[in-house]
Amino acid sequence: MTEHGPIELRAEGLTLGYEDRTVIDDLDLVVPPGRITAIVGANACGKSTLLQALARLLGARAGTVLLDGQSIHRMPTRQVARRVGILPQSPVAPVGITVADLVTRGRSPHQTWWRQWSAADEQAVTAALTATGMLEHAERPVDALSGGQRQRAWIAMAIAQGTPVLLLDEPTTYLDLAHQIDVLDLVMDLNRTEGRTVVMVLHDLNQASRYADHLVALKAGRIVRQGPPSTVVTAELVEEVFDLDCHVGTDPVTDTPMITPIGRHHRAARLALS
Repeated sequence: MTEHGPIELRAEGLTLGYEDRTVIDDLDLVVPPGRITAIVGANACGKSTLLQALARLLGARAGTVLLDGQSIHRMPTRQVARRVGILPQSPVAPVGITVADLVTRGRSPHQTWWRQWSAADEQAVTAALTATGMLEHAERPVDALSGGQRQRAWIAMAIAQGTPVLLLDEPTTYLDLAHQIDVLDLVMDLNRTEGRTVVMVLHDLNQASRYADHLVALKAGRIVRQGPPSTVVTAELVEEVFDLDCHVGTDPVTDTPMITPIGRHHRAARLALS
């Protein structure tokens, strides 16, 4: 269980960028506490930039990120790290570090000079390794793992951190389809059983529709639409955000929106039959 109940994370008038380029401009966002939010959009629309700002990894040019009503940039680093955990894109582990040692680092925010390693820390690390299927690999060096195993090791570290808010930037990267579903099921477990607020960037719109309670569709640094997937995902939205022709039906398993892309060749064949 996390040490805190659901807490509020929000952005107000947020403007973000790099050097002379603005990526996010005057964005307002309220992350639903205790729910799973998926941020979707085309490449370079600002998804990862927004997630970095929510985690305090990127400063704002204007506006602010608020964590339970406090500016996240004015809060002590350790306090933020106990409440918000992040899995960035393509993280890099120190050379030679084992999986167990990597996951153990997730407990660093809970250590102080008067509170060293405890049974609770050990339990959190073991539970995270078990949940991600990495317990049998605990003593292996991270750099000796496959891409999928390495990704699961990083996810285990984020889980071990025990934060009530978990930010995941493309958590299914490098994973085959079966392990993608395993990770997303794990994310749902953390949300449903422990009440963790999850914000994740996903490329697969069908997976986002299946696993998210709240969908945020970005285009060129602005929110085009947000809300439950059933109200957000339409053919018109996919055309606007992804520049993609598609058919939107109903997933026969989850009753959520299901997108079927229509490529040039299929469009031509459909027109020929009409």
